[in-house]
Parts: sequence; C-alpha cells; structure tokens
Amino acid sequence: MSTIAQNIKRYRQKKKMTQKELAEKAGIDFFTLSKVETGATSNPTIETAMKIAAALGVSMNHLMKEK
Repeated sequence: MSTIAQNIKRYRQKKKMTQKELAEKAGIDFFTLSKVETGATSNPTIETAMKIAAALGVSMNHLMKEK
C-alpha cells in the first residue's frame, strides 16, 4: 500500500468517517476511494487527491508525507 493510501485511511479513521462518507464529502465515487485507500490502484490523480485532502481538512503535503 502506498504512503498516500495509508495516510488517507489514517486521517479518515481519525475523523471517524466511513469510506462512503468521505467519498460523498469529496464528491468522488465510493469505488474510486476504496481502490485508492486499499492500494488496489496506483496513486490517485492530483484532482482526486486534492478533493480527498479538502474533504479531510488536511493539506496535500499531509497526504504525501511519510510517517
């Protein structure tokens, strides 16, 4: 699993959101988010990552940053 996938999952869980809730808030398809978060697909597009970051209330740097 990529760093961005791990970070999305970590921030989502920290905010006590389901994947469905995050997908709706970000305005993206649930299956797209699921694939990104589980690592079933490579890194998301910049546009998708920006929507996810905004929905989580974090910067892109936080999503890209390794622990």
